[in-house]
Amino acid sequence: MMSVSLAADVLLRGGVIAYPTEGVFGLGCLPDDQLAIQRLLDIKQRDVAKGLILIAANAGQLEGWISLPDGASLPDPDPANPVTWIVPPGPRVTPLLRGTHANLAVRITTNPTAVALCLAVDSPLVSTSANLSGRPTARNRNVLQRQFGAVVDYVVPGDCGPASGPSEIRDFTTGDILRPRTS
Repeated sequence: MMSVSLAADVLLRGGVIAYPTEGVFGLGCLPDDQLAIQRLLDIKQRDVAKGLILIAANAGQLEGWISLPDGASLPDPDPANPVTWIVPPGPRVTPLLRGTHANLAVRITTNPTAVALCLAVDSPLVSTSANLSGRPTARNRNVLQRQFGAVVDYVVPGDCGPASGPSEIRDFTTGDILRPRTS
């Protein structure tokens, strides 16, 4: 996939991209690039206090980013019902990722394009919905291109799915649903 290699090059050079996820388009960058994270927050007009999500192609990519209790692991993802887990952060997590929260939000992605991106850069990605803070999320490529095409470094072609909206958010320790899945 040529578009994934282009996006990977952009990410590895410190860029910010827009790309499809399970239910909505996202904005993302590499999680260890503080300048890119700050730029992403500026583009989205998002308060740093809110924190961000990391998505990964597999649990192994989250090593160093999360700190689960011994013997614990993230549940296998369900493509139709994505869940973002609130977990204890690992040593690589910075305040720009967590915001004012004690924990970190993570999700094992099942969207083929998002998986390919994570694999191409051999890293999780910072992920936040493609919208200006407080505004509706871009749900189709035309809206995405119109809102963000001039301010991100690359818009990755692809479709969202198979979910129909943002992921559910759950606390890993308690299992409590903090945000139900929306469609």
